[in-house]
Amino acid sequence: MSMTRAKEILKHKFGYDSFRLNQHQAIESVLQKKDCVVLMPTGGGKSLCYQIPALMLNGLTVVISPLISLMKDQVDALKNSGVEAAFLNSTQSAAQQSAVYRAIANKKLKLLYVAPERLLQAGDRFIDYLKETDVSLFAIDEAHCISSWGHDFRPEYLQLAKLKAHFPAVPVIALTATADKLVRRDIIDKLEMNSAALFVSSFNRPNISYTVEPKRNSYGQLLDYLGKRKNDSGIIYCLSRASVDKLAEDLRDEGFSALPYHAGLDKQVKERHQELFLRDEIKIIVATIAFGMGIDKSNVRFVVHMDAPKNIESYYQETGRAGRDGLQSEALLFFSWGDIAKLKSFVQVDGDQAQTSIMVKKLNQMGEFGDLKSCRRKFLLNYFSEETKDICGSCDNCNTDYERFDGTIIAQKALSAVKRLDERFGANYTIDFLRGSQSKTIRPEHKELKTYGVGSDISKDNWFDYIKDLISQGYLKQTEGQYPLLMLTEKSAAVLKGTEKVDLIKVKIRLEKKASLVSETEPEYLSDLLTDLKKVRAVIAKKESVPPYVVFSDATLVEFAAYLPQAAGELLRISGVGDLKLEKYGKPFLKEIRKYCEMHHLESRMHLKAVKRQRKTKNKAKAVGSKNDTANASLAMFKSGFSISEIAEERCLSTNTIETHLARFIESGEVKVGQLVQAHKIEPIKKAILKLKSGGAAGPVKEFLGDDYSYGEIRAVLMSMKH
Repeated sequence: MSMTRAKEILKHKFGYDSFRLNQHQAIESVLQKKDCVVLMPTGGGKSLCYQIPALMLNGLTVVISPLISLMKDQVDALKNSGVEAAFLNSTQSAAQQSAVYRAIANKKLKLLYVAPERLLQAGDRFIDYLKETDVSLFAIDEAHCISSWGHDFRPEYLQLAKLKAHFPAVPVIALTATADKLVRRDIIDKLEMNSAALFVSSFNRPNISYTVEPKRNSYGQLLDYLGKRKNDSGIIYCLSRASVDKLAEDLRDEGFSALPYHAGLDKQVKERHQELFLRDEIKIIVATIAFGMGIDKSNVRFVVHMDAPKNIESYYQETGRAGRDGLQSEALLFFSWGDIAKLKSFVQVDGDQAQTSIMVKKLNQMGEFGDLKSCRRKFLLNYFSEETKDICGSCDNCNTDYERFDGTIIAQKALSAVKRLDERFGANYTIDFLRGSQSKTIRPEHKELKTYGVGSDISKDNWFDYIKDLISQGYLKQTEGQYPLLMLTEKSAAVLKGTEKVDLIKVKIRLEKKASLVSETEPEYLSDLLTDLKKVRAVIAKKESVPPYVVFSDATLVEFAAYLPQAAGELLRISGVGDLKLEKYGKPFLKEIRKYCEMHHLESRMHLKAVKRQRKTKNKAKAVGSKNDTANASLAMFKSGFSISEIAEERCLSTNTIETHLARFIESGEVKVGQLVQAHKIEPIKKAILKLKSGGAAGPVKEFLGDDYSYGEIRAVLMSMKH
């Protein structure tokens, strides 16, 4: 079958111009009746890998998914695109299920969604029923659930191996967003898909920025965070049901549109809260991990974790519920090692020590992520065996300058404590010992030791930071297992003898970045038009009883408000607009755009669309170009007479960022150092750089010179010295 036909379906049914990631290869494999395993990030378009073949193959595609709450949304979205689809699950009445069976018998359906339990119902009765039906493809979603070594094992998935035995000629496509190498092998083995092709797309979600904050006054921090995002949709995760209920109530008292969701709520209440969230009638869902597995809401702008998840897979999957429309979104985690310690008992697997060890290791890796001082995106991608550059530019660590100070005495106290405690205790006990805790857990003989209480002037949280820093620098190490012990290393001796200096991290200076809904190479969208278009969408969604994003995603509306299409043909060139959606919804949106343009004397900007599309063909060039483009934009404004503060305000960036942009052009001679740094400051900065031999790092110089000198000024002088 022709991939040309597949591309036509992609455009005319789903409204997209080109395939993403490994969609093309996966679809081609299925059309050749070959089995395949597809790993694609959340929001990467996994479902199209089986939905498009379903429309090209003669028979029925059966989709096996554990996400009962998602089935209705997926079916509604497919029907809205002109695809005949249905689901069978426990939420339906007998009459509703009979109607589905009739549609299958009459060959009216192309896709049928079922839970794995349905396949196993009453022995092999449902499988025998499918044998009498013309099944052309099996799609197994959330395929990682089959692996006992994964983070979300579901025993019922093991029975899916029957599919290859009962339907040897029918291709199987298994899909997941979260699987390390061990789980990938397990999926192929357990499903008996020994000749399956494996398609692994990048796990990178470039539109999500990752931030971790210390879990100190997390509620106050959350209120500040939400106060700046009152019009955005978001999910807030808590560990316990009680925390969910209390936080949702507190947020409502503060004036936020928030409702709770967890397994302890009445079924009707949960469904109602989920429905209100999907329809944008409330902005925030506060939830346990029970929420989200079945959510395909594309315009979630932020995901907040008030407590640490149990593993990186869960964190990646939960944060991946943000920004499925491709627009800029945020993930915020409030982290403490206390959470990791608390979760140790939750990850125990009764009667299975091997699996318990894996779960404990995964939990400790979650702790490493929370404590990280390097690029968070790199850590996540490396976890899934994907290599990437060291700096992503859009996580908190990549946007932070870490200042260090002489922490030799603090290091000596910590190492001495570990030594005096015979390397037999973990971080919690060691810190309590250093702080002179009067807790009964401190052994009486330890209170007699010389080191007991020598660190009482340092807070517990700061001690945790320092010990983690010492571990990362190799002055301490931790044992494996559920209760890791602190131990000395070869590097410890020199510090204890006083022959080696230790620098520790002092403070973080975060570079503020304001998220943008469009890349800086696109025309700026008109926010008031976007608001008007969302109102049009809300009316249609309410009338048709579907979530707003099923009509058009936020990404599509942003393009409407940026490119201002004036005719049906132009509308079709917007991502997310297919033939059926144009026919169903085109007129009211075109009417609104034209009305706005007439009122403001504006014309179509569709001529700019081709430029953007052209750039997309070279991913590497785009990655480099976008960085240069934003610096060039600052330079152009600077040359036009704008001050640094005016450029920062106009471009919604920090003055520090603008100074960094402009400093790049000192080496080329387009900007002079005297334009960025007052004359009397240049010489002191140069002297400090030469004295400290900072190797091009601004942090040590800033610490030496103090608050009268900015990072931007120091970077400018550094660049001038290279010139």
